[in-house]
Amino acid sequence: MLTETVTTKSGKSAFCFKGTLDLPESERVCTCGCRMQKNDSTSITLRHLPFGGSYTVLNFDKVQLFCPKCKATKMQYVSFAAPGHRMTAELYNYARDLLARGTYTLKEVAELTGLGRNTVKDIDLQRLKEKYTIDGEKLAKPEKQAVFLGIDEFKLHNGHKYATHITDLHTGHILWIQAGKKKQVVYDFIDFVGLDWMKEVKAVACDMNSDFQEAFLEKCPHLKIVFDHFHIIKNFNEKVVAPVRIAEQKRLMEAGDTEAAESLKHTKYILTSKRTTLQRKDQEAREGRIISKGSTLFKEEQRVRKEGYEAKYDALLEENKLLFTIDLIKEKLDNAYKLTDPVKMGTAIADIVWDCMHTGNEHFEWFGRLLMNHHDGIITYAVYHISTGKMEGINNKIKTIRRQGYGYPDDEYFFLKLIDMSRVDYVRNPKSHKFCD
Repeated sequence: MLTETVTTKSGKSAFCFKGTLDLPESERVCTCGCRMQKNDSTSITLRHLPFGGSYTVLNFDKVQLFCPKCKATKMQYVSFAAPGHRMTAELYNYARDLLARGTYTLKEVAELTGLGRNTVKDIDLQRLKEKYTIDGEKLAKPEKQAVFLGIDEFKLHNGHKYATHITDLHTGHILWIQAGKKKQVVYDFIDFVGLDWMKEVKAVACDMNSDFQEAFLEKCPHLKIVFDHFHIIKNFNEKVVAPVRIAEQKRLMEAGDTEAAESLKHTKYILTSKRTTLQRKDQEAREGRIISKGSTLFKEEQRVRKEGYEAKYDALLEENKLLFTIDLIKEKLDNAYKLTDPVKMGTAIADIVWDCMHTGNEHFEWFGRLLMNHHDGIITYAVYHISTGKMEGINNKIKTIRRQGYGYPDDEYFFLKLIDMSRVDYVRNPKSHKFCD
């Protein structure tokens, strides 16, 4: 075998191993039983596993055989070549193993293996189809029976393009993805898993998208729809706390109370936080918690947590009646979501609605109507303590994967990649690769 060092178009060094390929006697036998003869040969180059920081290729002659009896021809079989690719089976499996880890992008795998990005994508797509589809045409049905489901939409492309994923809340596995965020997504999912499978599902966690709620209950009336704490609080913070703070600041400025108006600046975080959170931050400040380490190299000073969050919060509540109402409703909501009796939770929510409707403020009244219109889904949380927290985590992963890949125009490949992502176990602190003594 002859070894040469060559330079690739990208400027990296590569080892080229030149040799001969043995032709076993069994391969010379034609289907008609006659012994075949060598007719021609062609030079073949296969990419192989990288060695250190260099790529490697194998170069050898591949023989064409000819049968003098039936005039048939065939090419010599290369047992170590990956089917359909100009690479060895070892390199093909190495690329698949890297892709299966879920931590490398197509570009990174291409750089590690010396393959083209499109070739790496083809390998990954084939891997995903083998794992999650039937003959590459239909998505494989869930392996396990789910009891609680979650459904949420996510941004697919720039513009008003969305897709929806349905997830098993116990395992975190994505069971279904489809473009759009309408009822048809739910209808297609139920047709996919079947009504018998859906009979074992007890509840579905979702945001306050009425299309999802109506579609599930239309096909499976036994299901319970759950609106979790997160979306209620999010609506309260964005549609009540933020506009009330801005309106109060504007009112105080117009009334000439500049000092009171200035005190409301930069208070959004304090007003939307729980009192226990503010107390925790004050405690961290007393303990000297370091937020950011300083750097002499970049002339940055060390930042330490400052105290006074709870005191400023109490001062704001004393100065403004509406802000005091915000604090009251936040506390009541927090206590309501700790209840395990739907009747008691319904009473607590009704109390909050009464408080909102008697403030005379349009933003509080809007929130009161929101609670009334979604009353059943809210109090169901007392029975099934499920939330869309896992869905929001998956949505963050989806954004990360899309950014890492600089976008995926191929929706089929992107959806399969998301399904695969949901099945890769996350390890927060992986063990060291140090060898044991």
